Amino acid sequence: MQLNSSCGLCGSVAIAHYHQDKLRHYWQCESCQLVFVDESERVTPQQEKAIYDSHQNDLGDEGYRRFLSRVADPIITRIAQPATGLDFGCGPGPLLAHMLTEAGHKMSVYDLYYANDPEVLTGQYDFITCTEVIEHIAKPQIVLNQLFSLLKPGAPLVLMTKLVIDKTRFATWHYKNDLTHISFFSRKTFAHAAQIYGSDIEFVGSDVIILTKPEVPDAPSEEIL
Repeated sequence: MQLNSSCGLCGSVAIAHYHQDKLRHYWQCESCQLVFVDESERVTPQQEKAIYDSHQNDLGDEGYRRFLSRVADPIITRIAQPATGLDFGCGPGPLLAHMLTEAGHKMSVYDLYYANDPEVLTGQYDFITCTEVIEHIAKPQIVLNQLFSLLKPGAPLVLMTKLVIDKTRFATWHYKNDLTHISFFSRKTFAHAAQIYGSDIEFVGSDVIILTKPEVPDAPSEEIL
């Protein structure tokens, strides 16, 4: 199969074949280790939206709330109220934003299909959440650039996505079987991203990643003559 894509995170064209199953081929960037699906084997936006519409994200689902608490709890324990936050890729049922609003924060939401309000992408935020989103993005560099531009200095970007461990486990990994999942990160990939943005990085549990935007460096003091 001929590869038509460069790496969507770092732009490298040094790409190696990583895995093949009955559905697709998977490729890995030799620079940042991102594993991804070539553009020729991705679903269309219409197909993607239909798959999302089939998901059941009930705001009253306690299991779903416990799942999202893995992102909400680090924010609630670390960020003083009230703070302004953005839930990027909130989906049709913005439960995480609701949970953080309950905790005393002022939340905005954005989603390409369900809450497409470009105005919220012009603000500045004390934190941004991106839960089960980055694996759907063909060009994560573009999205990460945008999200970091929306963060205030010292503010965290809190992501949730399952992480690639190795080739052996990838072969039987259920996560890759969702046809809307096209970009797969490992700890090494996120460490590379942190280096790109000069951010601190923290891994919380098995699937939560916190990238903290650098503080603005202090201006040099004027020499007293």
